[in-house]
Amino acid sequence: MDIHQDDRLNGDHTFATTTTIDQVQWRTGAEGLPRGIVHSHSDMYLRPLWDSGANPKNKNDNHTALLAMAVGISQMQNVDVMAHKFLNQNYTVMLFHYDGNVDGWRNLEWSDKAIHILAHNQTKWWFAKRFLHPDVVAIYDFIFLWDEDLGVDNFDPRRYLDIMVSEGLEITQPALDPDLSTDIHHRITIRNKMAKVHRRIYDSRASMNCSDESKGPPCTGWVEGMAPVFSQAAWRCVWHLIQNDLIHGWGLDMKLGYCAQGDRAEKVGVIDSEYVVHQGIPSLGGPSLSSKVCLSSQIVTF
Repeated sequence: MDIHQDDRLNGDHTFATTTTIDQVQWRTGAEGLPRGIVHSHSDMYLRPLWDSGANPKNKNDNHTALLAMAVGISQMQNVDVMAHKFLNQNYTVMLFHYDGNVDGWRNLEWSDKAIHILAHNQTKWWFAKRFLHPDVVAIYDFIFLWDEDLGVDNFDPRRYLDIMVSEGLEITQPALDPDLSTDIHHRITIRNKMAKVHRRIYDSRASMNCSDESKGPPCTGWVEGMAPVFSQAAWRCVWHLIQNDLIHGWGLDMKLGYCAQGDRAEKVGVIDSEYVVHQGIPSLGGPSLSSKVCLSSQIVTF
């Protein structure tokens, strides 16, 4: 399917590939329903048995956001810290359990407020393709699709999203603390302590040659797959970009710029003032590469 087809729908109907109402109804099986009753979108709000039917009020008037992570019980302590950051802003938390252990999370006071999905030995991209369809998560302004091994002591999700909006960014990631992160692979992700946001790096070495003329990765228009944040419009595109048999997602981050809703050099960025630590902890039983990259005097971010 063309990754841009869904944009032509303006988000009106699930799985449709044309804009004609009659064709949409034929494809969705809604042709026998009155138009006023058809709901083509859903949300992730939990509704108790005694729910009145009204949507839960979001105390954060600025944004609605969803944090989705693939998690294992061995990282519960770190995930607990991460989840609190988002739940304190009344954002939604969804946990994809790849190790089969859901009951082990019940002792956390917020566990019943989160959404838990279990499938053994699956990555976050597998979960996202199946459970984060754009029409299901259309209520959210932003989607955080994060790994479980991020330190968030210096990260506030609300401030982060305020910056994302004010800068006109559609796809972002928080910068990585170069002093504490143990798994840094790409220089553009390293925090610039003197900036709020950077969109590109400058590197005079022949192997990189990043300049104002650079139009794409690894110099500009790029974020890494461990901590991407998507606007609603960008996620609608990215969901179609994710192949059904995608596992680890290696190389997918190089293509995210196609979903930037404009010039990737302007619409994709790394937010420096709200930053995280990438701990590089093995997930799904895989090894940690522990490949820390040192800052170079030849590297400048902007």
